[in-house]
Amino acid sequence: MKRKSLLLVLTLIVVLGTVLAGCGGKTEKNEASTGTEQKTGSDAAKVSKGGTFRMNLHSEPPSLDPAQAQDNTSGTVLNAIFSGLTEMDKDGNAIPAAAESWKEDGNKITFNLRKDGKWSNGDPVTAHDFEYAWKHVLDPKTTPAPPYAYQLFYLKNGENYNAGKADAASVGVKAVDDYTLEVELENPTPYFISLTSFYTFMPVHKSAQTNPKWAADANTIISNGAFKMAAWQHNGSIELAKNENYFAVDKVNFDKVQLAMIDASATELSMYQTNQLDYTGNPTGELPTDQIPVLKKSLPNEFKVQGIASTYYYVFNNTVEPFDNAKIRKAFAMSIDRQQIVDKVTLGEQIPAFGFVPPGIKGESAQFRDEHKDSELMKPDYAEAKKLLEEGMKEKGYTTLPQITLIHNQSDGHKKIAQAVTDMWKQNLGVTVKVESQEWGVFLKNRTNGNYQIARSGWGADYNDPMTYLDMWVTKGGNNDAKFSNPEYDKLIKEAKATSDNKVRMENFAKAEKILIQDNQVILPIYYYTTIGLVKPNLKGMFHDFNGSIHFNNAYFEK
Repeated sequence: MKRKSLLLVLTLIVVLGTVLAGCGGKTEKNEASTGTEQKTGSDAAKVSKGGTFRMNLHSEPPSLDPAQAQDNTSGTVLNAIFSGLTEMDKDGNAIPAAAESWKEDGNKITFNLRKDGKWSNGDPVTAHDFEYAWKHVLDPKTTPAPPYAYQLFYLKNGENYNAGKADAASVGVKAVDDYTLEVELENPTPYFISLTSFYTFMPVHKSAQTNPKWAADANTIISNGAFKMAAWQHNGSIELAKNENYFAVDKVNFDKVQLAMIDASATELSMYQTNQLDYTGNPTGELPTDQIPVLKKSLPNEFKVQGIASTYYYVFNNTVEPFDNAKIRKAFAMSIDRQQIVDKVTLGEQIPAFGFVPPGIKGESAQFRDEHKDSELMKPDYAEAKKLLEEGMKEKGYTTLPQITLIHNQSDGHKKIAQAVTDMWKQNLGVTVKVESQEWGVFLKNRTNGNYQIARSGWGADYNDPMTYLDMWVTKGGNNDAKFSNPEYDKLIKEAKATSDNKVRMENFAKAEKILIQDNQVILPIYYYTTIGLVKPNLKGMFHDFNGSIHFNNAYFEK
């Protein structure tokens, strides 16, 4: 790794590590990241109530059912229209939301729901709504199988119920009464409270029990968040309206939120420049990569860059040819130059990735990752890559490789990265790889179902612990798109979940990541994300949390 890049890594580890100790992170202070608190005194006079906030979603949300969602696009909408037991503040701390308080006692947690919590139709939000939603996620009969069901395996008998080995009544979540939710965990889990802010843990209205298509139509989505669905033109736009029944409606400043679905970055930028959008950039949207240096210089007060705990990578389907061979996977990983990709293609101050868990996640940087050492282990070595490819082909009995296709969701940025990577494979490995762009919903379904050879992917932390990156790769995990299976890996993750000894946990994580990356090359890490965007100067109170998710529920336009 170049000295400049190593210094950047160390800088971000210090910055992210300091802030992420409380689960949140940003690399620079800017006016667009001022948090969710309401202004008081002289500042309050600057808050303009009302107005419409406009941003781009880039594509149609694949699902607005909390049980089925698994992506940033859906998550952006869900975080606006639903409220979990807790929510993340600007520093990444879990703060009361639908629950006004909670008490922890070993493996048991008692949540006290606020009595002024209401659904958008006026019905009270009760503990029964949470119990039903969580058990619905775990129910083995739920179709499609919820990809994040494993996040609820922390509940007593959660995994057993999901596997058909226990009944629903034995699961560790129970509505004691309308406003008391009792939770029992398999083991003490220090990050469980923060997990309850994640959309898989959000409640659903009782009407969902009789209408399996409730989440596909604005008219049937009953929610309990800051905003409610007003209109949904599929593959066109979504309009949200302030939810007058929200418990903290006095802190919601916008009357409406308009979410476009523009997949061309140049068009998105043009809409921002002509005042049709108030924010442009990722997550969900994107800036044209070739315009980033220009925009950084021409709009210094609007251009924002923030390091986040997320990883951009390619995933190999470990069960299909030719990537059912570890040596072939390693050859492909060893023949790309990550530094060149971030320097010449992405241009957003990203950091080359040589592991899966990004720097800054609590406990990670100090205890199980020597980033410089990893970079040396995985630096480009074209001669070794060709040797590994030859050995892998011999093991498979190939004289020539089968046709290989790399798929990515529609995006100018993903297209440019794919072109750069496939050019490297052609030049450095002598392999031609076809690139195919797919609509987001189609792409997500193909990747989840294993209908691919190589696919673009990205992963941001659901909570501030390395577990959120590593438990997804256990055998038959809901987000294990690589279809990877390794008994030793599964054992390490299971042991880490069962202990509160942080030293043991970090040792297990180190061993697990070595199995994932160095031993088996299950995935191909490319870089650690930054969020890059343009923010109108009068837009205040919007922020990105530690994993890059955008929060605008309490944002406002300054007078």
